[in-house]
Amino acid sequence: QVQLVESGGGLVQAGGSLRLSCAASGRTASIYSMGWFRQAPGKERELVAAVSWSGGNTYYADSVKGRFTISRDNAKNTVYLQMNNLKPEETAVYYCAASRVIFTMRMSDFSSWGQGTQVTVSS
Repeated sequence: QVQLVESGGGLVQAGGSLRLSCAASGRTASIYSMGWFRQAPGKERELVAAVSWSGGNTYYADSVKGRFTISRDNAKNTVYLQMNNLKPEETAVYYCAASRVIFTMRMSDFSSWGQGTQVTVSS
């Protein structure tokens, strides 16, 4: 079993930056892909970014390309999401998730989820 704890959310003005962190514990040896998802009120959860175990493969949603960066430090069992130039429409709860698949972007492949961290972007 894997436990994920997100941190780093908060209130930021449009154009600002935040760095989210997700610390994994438990059976971390079973983790391969990791991803960041977000869910805004009244909307479906969506994949924002994903990274393979080695960090060599990454995926970004079109809406965040060039502004968000996902990275991981396997020695610390931590994955990060650097978010720059944030927009009000990106206000959402951001979730960290882990998968046993080497590299995936399918939500159904992510079997472990954190509780989420709120990101609020004011205009």
